[in-house]
Amino acid sequence: MAKIVVINGTPSLVSRINAVIEYTEADLQGRGFTVERINIAELPAEDLIHTKFESEAIVKANGLVAEADAVIVVSPVYKASFTGVLKTFLDLIPQKGLAGKIVLPLFMGGSLAHLLSIDYALKPVLSVLGARHILGGVFAVDSQAVRNDQGVVELADELKLRLNSVLEELADETAHKAARKAGEQA
Repeated sequence: MAKIVVINGTPSLVSRINAVIEYTEADLQGRGFTVERINIAELPAEDLIHTKFESEAIVKANGLVAEADAVIVVSPVYKASFTGVLKTFLDLIPQKGLAGKIVLPLFMGGSLAHLLSIDYALKPVLSVLGARHILGGVFAVDSQAVRNDQGVVELADELKLRLNSVLEELADETAHKAARKAGEQA
């Protein structure tokens, strides 16, 4: 089956956006996709900051991207854009490293004032990396992911509906791409 990699651009592994990632991964795995995750916060900071392309961790992460049929790019919005941590990793993806990949952006911000951050901040960078098939994505507002009394983040029904819609599109596009690829190799 097709492979999907999630690039988690949050600097905090306890961020509420992780609930969006977990929801996404569970949905796609339930559809039979192989899903891998790159938590950029777990990559060596020195390798990211000093752009160590040859670093074992960076080579491994880039290998996951290279093998993927689709890439999901996830980030909270800071200062009207995606995180600097995400940018440091995107800078390490080889030129045209997203060519031929279906890309789905998932962002979360404090208000709808940052709704266009996917279009104006992320999509130009993805395009430079060769991405030509970028889905519309989902922008969630912080208030749509609330921590309950037990500390579990619950996603609003409206957010789940939007995620379901874009994940359906991603699944269909990725399955068609994988079928074409398999036909070409046969």
